[in-house]
Amino acid sequence: MEPHEFKLTEEGLKAVLPPLEADIMEYMWRVKVATAGEVYEHLKSKYPEMRRSTVSILMNRLCDKGLLKRSVDHGKGGMRYVYSVTTTREEFEKKIVQKILDALMSNFREATYAYLSNMKGR
Repeated sequence: MEPHEFKLTEEGLKAVLPPLEADIMEYMWRVKVATAGEVYEHLKSKYPEMRRSTVSILMNRLCDKGLLKRSVDHGKGGMRYVYSVTTTREEFEKKIVQKILDALMSNFREATYAYLSNMKGR
């Protein structure tokens, strides 16, 4: 996943993912494997206006971003997609930090070095 934007005013995952996608990933990292219906059931109390189709669309976007993968499951109700995580939260956060630091070093090398060297003394 390549972060295109870092929102300085947001905390945690919401700094690099839209809020609903961040909530989906929080849940998926906890359960590892789930259907869109299961994720919808988990989130519907927090987002009562949300539709189940919205969850499916967002989970497919997370697949496009490389954070989830999906497979087809055939059961009593027919075909359904089962989503699973492709990386741990720790690996994702490490990649984000690396991308941000690389961008800072490319654009603000001296200021970044100065700031990081001051951090060592703390």
